[in-house]
Amino acid sequence: MEKTLPKIDIPMDFTIGTGVTENMLNWYKDYPCRMNAEIFVLCMGGRIEATINLNRHVICENDLVTLTPGSIIQLHKAEGDLKIYFMIFSSKFIGNATIGKTLIDFLYTVKSLPVVHVEADQAAFYEEWMQLLIKAKQRAGTANTELLKCLLQAILHKLKELYQCSNHLNETPASSRNEQICKEFMHLAIQFYSQERNIAFYARKLSITPTHLSNTVKQVTGRTVMDIIAEMVITDAKAQLKSTNIPINEIADSLNFANVSFFGKYFKRNVGIGPQKYRNS
Repeated sequence: MEKTLPKIDIPMDFTIGTGVTENMLNWYKDYPCRMNAEIFVLCMGGRIEATINLNRHVICENDLVTLTPGSIIQLHKAEGDLKIYFMIFSSKFIGNATIGKTLIDFLYTVKSLPVVHVEADQAAFYEEWMQLLIKAKQRAGTANTELLKCLLQAILHKLKELYQCSNHLNETPASSRNEQICKEFMHLAIQFYSQERNIAFYARKLSITPTHLSNTVKQVTGRTVMDIIAEMVITDAKAQLKSTNIPINEIADSLNFANVSFFGKYFKRNVGIGPQKYRNS
């Protein structure tokens, strides 16, 4: 049985569609999942509340959502007359796709700002585009790999242009370095939280001192490095406790705790109750 946070991926390279309902989304309510795939979502109706990479978002009409591989999402509520389009590239395809450095840098921004609102006319254009791609997929069945790579590049370039127009990429010089350090730390934490909870590890990865990292993260986010890592660890632990039957000692092992006792104390300190009591609740 899987010993990590439940993952979302697809077996084929690419899929696109619509018809997501409130009932479908509410099946996953309050069960955090990690994205292995690259997912693009266009909301044209309804309302969704979700936490993406520790930040709470309300997704409404004319919102575009980008979920990059490694992102953690937890759905809280889906309501209204939902009209959702989705486009998914598998982890295998993403791993083999060549993405330029400028787009990789842009993905740091997307990870911290995954939801962007667009004007109604722009949203209508994206909806028509999605509908056209859905028809093309239905007729062709499977898509050529090189065409998919071009499609992914085109989507990312268009998104980058959209973020620039929305001033999400126009950072002031005085704050850009600190914000970049914080973004890179968050990216690393999402990758390594299950194995590393030591500030020094992340500071070495960023080639700065632990004190510099701690002060910068606190200044930008208002939270400590350990608080952010702890929330990721606890989110993962809660998901395993609630959505799997994995023994607690194996959950502790998957999150790199020396033993189940250390894990129990860590969990209770952050949640207020022990892991077994949380599972039973």
